[in-house]
Amino acid sequence: MAKPTKSQWDFGGELFPTEVVRKVLSVSELTGNIKRLLEKQVGQVAVSGEITNLRAQASGHVYFTLKDAGAQLACVLFRNTSVPHRALLADGQKVLLTGDVTVYEARGQYQLIVNSAELQGVGALQAAFERLKEKLAAEGLFKLERKRRLPRYPQRIGLVTSPTGAAIRDVLHVIARRQPGLEVIFVPCRVQGDGAAREVAEAVRLLNAFSAGDAGQVRKRESEKVGAASEALSHFPTLSLSHPPKLDLILITRGGGSLEDLWAFNEEVVARAIFESAVPVVSAVGHEIDFTIADFVADLRAATPSVAAELITEGAFASREFVADATARLRQLARQHLEAAAESFVQVRHRLTLAHPRRRLQEWAQRLDDASVALLREAKSRVRERGYRFQQAAAHLQRLKPTAQLALRREQLAALTSRLRLLSPENVLARGYSITTDAATGKVIHRAEEAKPGQVLKTRLRTGEVESVVRQPE
Repeated sequence: MAKPTKSQWDFGGELFPTEVVRKVLSVSELTGNIKRLLEKQVGQVAVSGEITNLRAQASGHVYFTLKDAGAQLACVLFRNTSVPHRALLADGQKVLLTGDVTVYEARGQYQLIVNSAELQGVGALQAAFERLKEKLAAEGLFKLERKRRLPRYPQRIGLVTSPTGAAIRDVLHVIARRQPGLEVIFVPCRVQGDGAAREVAEAVRLLNAFSAGDAGQVRKRESEKVGAASEALSHFPTLSLSHPPKLDLILITRGGGSLEDLWAFNEEVVARAIFESAVPVVSAVGHEIDFTIADFVADLRAATPSVAAELITEGAFASREFVADATARLRQLARQHLEAAAESFVQVRHRLTLAHPRRRLQEWAQRLDDASVALLREAKSRVRERGYRFQQAAAHLQRLKPTAQLALRREQLAALTSRLRLLSPENVLARGYSITTDAATGKVIHRAEEAKPGQVLKTRLRTGEVESVVRQPE
């Protein structure tokens, strides 16, 4: 038996080895091997990156991708896995994840089963913000019933902000325009960076001591030189224990910025200082969309520094406008009063005119005219109706007159006579037709089959009659 010819594609040996030599794995077996290898060799890891393509399923499980500049990793956070601030996970969020590397065999995709997640960057700050907010809310620092109304006409306020920021310029500009006589006790402090929160809190306490007339406490703080707040002592007037320089409110403010820039106002030390302040506090930190812990604790939150200054000076500004407009307002009220009196006089005069006897006589005369016209119209209508009825009766009598009835009957008789004449046998015979009958019986013969051989027939013509005998056809 000849050996099989070697394939031209088999270079240096058998290109396709037999089934005995090679080990063939199914896809499931291969994927399972890879899964066991990853779980054994890699196991639990900690990895950081940015979340993208986050999908929260109705089952409660969360699927997302963790990526950096060079690669991406599929992740799954199961519903029963307890992760703090789970709701803060979102696309673009930077996180530090801890979990087990495995393979999802149904898709042959390796993934990270998340066991814990820590927010990084802004996310971490947001988480800290939420934790402190929940804590202080539970303690009652945000309760509405403890918030105080601001005085409508403040005479002296404390101002806590940076001496170099845009906020102080905006506030002082608005105050100078709307209430120039408002006295401002300014305590400069840092509003951003390390130690800023402690300086803001110290400034609030310093203003409370000043408002209470606690000269010793103010001097003690001056000797301690606590941050930039100690510079404020040069702005204070001379203290008098008999007449303490009471503050009507304290304004804490700064311009806009990122969450990191505004973080000093999210510190617990600032929240405690505002809560403990005996003087009402207004918080105006950042822009309209920015909210801080200080806003929640303060007696009033303003969207911007300028808005805060407008709210503080609203009473005095409105009073100035009221006084400035008083003359014009009085003139307007007098004019309105005279116009109302004139209108009332016109109405009284009109009512007197309507009540005059002449007006009653005129009204009765008009009613009499209307009644006369209506009576005449009714009489004419009745006359027309009686005339029409008379014409109908006359026509009816005319139709019932004997001579008319006789003429009608003669016309009908003539019409019937004419119709009978058209249908009479004589009229048919006159047009050339004849009538054949049996001479013995007088029966009319309609068809030839009715005539029998030897039968005597009588044929009637227009004039005269003819007798004939039926013969047998040959």
